[in-house]
Amino acid sequence: MPSIKKVLIANRGEIAVRVIRACRELGITTVAVYSEVDQKALHVLEADEAAAIGAAAPAESYLNIEKIIAAAQERQCDAIHPGYGFLSENAGFARRCREAGIIFIGPTPEAMALVGDKLTARKTMREAGVPVTPGVALHTHDQDEIAKLAESIGYPVMIKASAGGGGKGMRIVRQVADLQSAIEAGQREALSAFGNDTVYMEKYLENPRHVEFQVLADQHGNIVHLFERECSIQRRHQKIIEETPSPALNAALRDEMGATACRVMEAVDYTNAGTVEFLLDQEKNYYFLEVNARIQVEHPITELVTGVDLVKQQIRIAEGQPLGIRQEDLRQQGHALECRIYAEDPENSFFPSLGKLNFVKIPQGPGIRCDSGIYSGMEVTMFYDPILAKLVVWAENRPDAIRKMCTALSDYVILGIKTPIPFLSDLLQHPEFVAGHLHTGFIDAYFRDWKPADGAVLREIALIAAAYAAGQKQRDVPHSGGPSVAPSPWQTVGEWEILSG
Repeated sequence: MPSIKKVLIANRGEIAVRVIRACRELGITTVAVYSEVDQKALHVLEADEAAAIGAAAPAESYLNIEKIIAAAQERQCDAIHPGYGFLSENAGFARRCREAGIIFIGPTPEAMALVGDKLTARKTMREAGVPVTPGVALHTHDQDEIAKLAESIGYPVMIKASAGGGGKGMRIVRQVADLQSAIEAGQREALSAFGNDTVYMEKYLENPRHVEFQVLADQHGNIVHLFERECSIQRRHQKIIEETPSPALNAALRDEMGATACRVMEAVDYTNAGTVEFLLDQEKNYYFLEVNARIQVEHPITELVTGVDLVKQQIRIAEGQPLGIRQEDLRQQGHALECRIYAEDPENSFFPSLGKLNFVKIPQGPGIRCDSGIYSGMEVTMFYDPILAKLVVWAENRPDAIRKMCTALSDYVILGIKTPIPFLSDLLQHPEFVAGHLHTGFIDAYFRDWKPADGAVLREIALIAAAYAAGQKQRDVPHSGGPSVAPSPWQTVGEWEILSG
């Protein structure tokens, strides 16, 4: 079995930092890649080595297969970890790694071609007897023909990107007049995000739950699921809060859906980590949605309730090691919640918020984890997905986890741009959320016209004043000539003296 000694991370931001830390714990050297605007990004600072790969536009850097392969070869890397997004579900990239003699830390190109392309995955699942929502490929540009296809499915319909995920390229269409513009918009967004503008159309279920199962499969035929994640709280079809266990599942349904998820992966000879996603209607009927052939953004909550490090498992599986986990040994312990922290303004339709992060303070404490790609002084640009960090908590039960998350959010300070931190806090305390009555239309139903409470505004003003005062105190500290140096902690605390006991 090959032993991986050096990994290039073909990604950026918090997921790149997460992979780097897993590699560090395994004694593996890491190489970061970066675009010209990411030279001072956290993942670049954290890695053992770093390689520039091009201009800011993703097509010139993080989506440029040949530049990434060249960087890996130049730095003599054994393997590439793709993270999520960008090239993570690109079968051509996985195949190119194989051709270059580089281990791709993910599924084989063949399995990825079957599940990474949503159209192919739906066909495979139907053949395997897995329930799927009604849908069709869009092989024609004839608007009348497309309208007939939509009519046969029944409105509302969903336009979806065949490649990738993360809500990119998705549009809900409720009437024929909006169909063509939705398709064109979905194609543009899909091409920009994944380098592939293929879209398809499926029946849109009103207010279902979004429940996914984490799966691990090795190269020796062993496969397990690590239970579910509830991902129903979404805005613009992108998840913002995830939790496990799901409030909707009982033990019998959990076992049935988990077994189905494993059957899905067996049908395509899948290896490594992947996620099988389902829609769950109000009668608890579930339908296959898609397979995400990569590590998921929300993987930390599974790690907290199972004790399994999913990124390390990815690396071990890629080395050819057998799973050291049996299904009967896995348990869900306690309850975990994740809040995604985006550079977005929830008061302005979650419009991107760009600029310099003047001050960042990450919450800490027992049962609190923050996977972050940011630091004070960093610049947030327009070129990439706006996710900054993921705040994750664990507690013994769901009510305690909600309270702990609210406390952690109140301790999370990001100054300089807008973030959804106050919005997330209000959402978590909504009676319907507390009761576990979740669905994908939750935000539209209860938070369409959300505004921060007066107390939240005053808190932000106070934080800005405190951060400014702290910065002013540091600037006012005297030093004895020569180059300016950062003050020591003893200088910044003000007057002090040692008292004899």
